[in-house]
Amino acid sequence: MTVVTEQHEAHGATFEERDGRRLVRDYGRPARTHGAVRKGAGVIEMGYGVVVVEGDDRLDFVDDTVSNRVPQEDGAGVYALLLDPQGRIETDMYVYNAGERLLCFTPPTRAGPLADDWSEKIFIQDVTIREASTDFAIFGVHGPKSTEKVASVLTGAAAPEPPLSFVRGSMGDQGVTVIAADGPTGEEGYEVVCAADAAERVFETLLTRGMNAVPFGYQTWEALTTEAGTPLFDTELAEQIPNVLGLANAVDFEKGCFVGQEVVSKVENRGRPSSRLVGLELDGDALPANGADVERDGDIVGQVTRAIESPSLDRPIALALVDFNTDLEGGASLSVATAAGRSAATHTPLPFVEGTARSARLPTYSDL
Repeated sequence: MTVVTEQHEAHGATFEERDGRRLVRDYGRPARTHGAVRKGAGVIEMGYGVVVVEGDDRLDFVDDTVSNRVPQEDGAGVYALLLDPQGRIETDMYVYNAGERLLCFTPPTRAGPLADDWSEKIFIQDVTIREASTDFAIFGVHGPKSTEKVASVLTGAAAPEPPLSFVRGSMGDQGVTVIAADGPTGEEGYEVVCAADAAERVFETLLTRGMNAVPFGYQTWEALTTEAGTPLFDTELAEQIPNVLGLANAVDFEKGCFVGQEVVSKVENRGRPSSRLVGLELDGDALPANGADVERDGDIVGQVTRAIESPSLDRPIALALVDFNTDLEGGASLSVATAAGRSAATHTPLPFVEGTARSARLPTYSDL
């Protein structure tokens, strides 16, 4: 659910339902909005779930459970995964050390199950876990001028750096935490966190005070992240092995045991994963559905995970998981299935669009 529904409506928002949640799809003219974000700065209400972990043993408890090292110092964050015993992704998350508590930002449908799962695993540790998704509002500010945008309205602190670090300050008379994003849109970016009851004033400040910014919804978010080559939970990450997605930034293979790490380490040590995430540029106008077959010279070699009409490139593009050993170059005849028949495809290195930042989730494969 959005926290500032009336303000979205006042700006002409169109809504959609996803997993029982009402989100902003767009504000009209999504291609024009996309271009405005790529050239300046845009603001989106993020649909995160939030889990709060408190208690003296909070750092050790979460660190023993997720795939990356939880930062020990206040003001720092990390991107991490929760894996099942077979090493497959149950959820991704950002974990932030906020002093006396850890804040875990998850996909919206995963916060409740994560809080329940972790609560059941507390034995003798001093740990308290709760879902707190409705306590906060989180706004993303993205674009090549996002630093100037944030600086124009943030008082009491400078824009944070490096990625996933954060500072505390205020916007107007409202306390906020500003996090340096890790480039999911392929542009500079930040996330502004505030209490839910301050959301209306913070959102309006981001849109109308200081340097201008445009509001954007999830249609533009998906286009930006696709162009940036950023895998998302619902379309690429869920139930996959991390090295299939090249998520080197999410896994620390040197740390101590956590659920599923032994399995993932064995997969990593075998060399190449079974599949890899690649970019495809498509001929024609019809977009393939998620899960559509990718063929090379008539043989099925993978499936599309997400396809969009790229506003930046003015052509259809897609992310796809293909068999790792498939030769996608050298005159290979690639195609994908669409409602209008098969569409020719060309392998394109990621990202599709070079912006002012590179996504930290951009797939990397050591054996390529």
